[in-house]
Amino acid sequence: MTRAQARLRWPTVDGEAPLPGLGERVTHPEFAGVEFLHVRAKSLLNHVPEAASLPFRWTINTYRGCTHACTYCFARPSHRWLELDPATEFESVIVVKVNAVERLRAELRAPRWRGEAVALGTNTDPYQRAEGRYRLTRGVVTTLTGAANPFSVLTKGTLVLRDLDVLADAARAGLCTSVALSIPTVDDTVWRVTEPGTPHPRRRLETVAALADAGVPTGVFLAPVIPGLSDGVAQLRAVIEEAVAAGADSVTAIPLHLRPGVREVFLERLADHDPERAAALAATYRGAYAPRSDRRRIAATVDRLLADAGGPHRSTRARSRDPRSVARGAHGQPDPAPPHAATAGDEASLPPTTPPPAGEPRGEQLRLL
Repeated sequence: MTRAQARLRWPTVDGEAPLPGLGERVTHPEFAGVEFLHVRAKSLLNHVPEAASLPFRWTINTYRGCTHACTYCFARPSHRWLELDPATEFESVIVVKVNAVERLRAELRAPRWRGEAVALGTNTDPYQRAEGRYRLTRGVVTTLTGAANPFSVLTKGTLVLRDLDVLADAARAGLCTSVALSIPTVDDTVWRVTEPGTPHPRRRLETVAALADAGVPTGVFLAPVIPGLSDGVAQLRAVIEEAVAAGADSVTAIPLHLRPGVREVFLERLADHDPERAAALAATYRGAYAPRSDRRRIAATVDRLLADAGGPHRSTRARSRDPRSVARGAHGQPDPAPPHAATAGDEASLPPTTPPPAGEPRGEQLRLL
C-alpha cells in the first residue's frame, strides 16, 4: 500500500466497501512524478441543490486532482477531504474513476432520471493529460449523446479536439450546449508562473477556432484576471482580440478569488518568481475577493475592449451571480458536504467558499481549470 493509499479514507475495491473504493496504484512513464489512484465510484452524477442558483442541477467529474497544476485553482482544498495535501499532491496524486462510463450508463437508464443537463468539469479538468490515457471523458460525452442528454464542457485542455467528432454531432443535435475554454492570458510569463501544466494559451485559442468551425458553441473565459499581474489593458486586449477572431460566442472575464487553502499556494509560488508582486497581491487581497475598485475597473476595461473588437457579449453574470455560475458548464459547485455525506454522486465537487464582503455581489472567480 502506498503512502497516498494509506491516508485515503476509502477502502480497497476488492473489499465490498459501502463507499467508493480505492484500487491499485498506477504510474505511467509519460507522467513523471504523478501517481494515479484507481477508484470505483458508486455514483457518477452529482446533484447540485436548487438553492445554489446555478444554471445546472447535475455535474460529472471523472477525475480528482489535476496535472494542469494551476496555482490559483479553487479545487485544491477538495484534496484535503481525501487526506491528501492540496499544495503538493493536487497535481501529483490523481484519483481516476475507472468505472465512470459504466456507472453513467446505469444512472441514465434509471427510471428516476429525467434527462436534465449535465455540466462536465466542475471540479477538475475533464481534458487534463490523464484523459489521453484513460479516455473516460470521451466515454462520458459519447454516452450522454447516445442517451440524448444535454451537456456542457469547461476545460483548458486542447485534448478536447480529439473528441470533435462526438461534440460536433452532439452540437448539431442540440445536446452539446457549450464547450468553454479557459484562457486567462496570452502573456507567456504569467502563463508559465500560474498555469505550468496547461497547453500554451495560443494552442487553446486554436482549439476555440476549431470548435467554432465545426459548429460547436464555444466561449472563452479570462479567468482569473489577476490584479497587477494579468490585468493590463494590452494584456486583456491581446486575449480578447484573439478570442473574437477565433470565433468565440462569448467572452467572460472574472477577477482572481483567493480563499484559504488556495491563497497560500498561489502567493508562495508567485513569490518564487516575483516576491514584490506577491507581497503587493497579499496586501491587496485582505479577504478572498479583489477590492471593488479592481473588479469594476476590470469589468469596464473588458466591456470596452470587447466593443472595440466587435466581439461577442461579456457575461454580466460574472458580476451579479455566484462565481460558480458564470457559464454553461462552468467549473465549480455550491458549498458541499464532504464525500462521505454526498447523496447523489461519490463526491461534492467544490469545497465551501468564503462569502463576499457585505453588500457585494457574489461572483468574481471561476476555476477553469
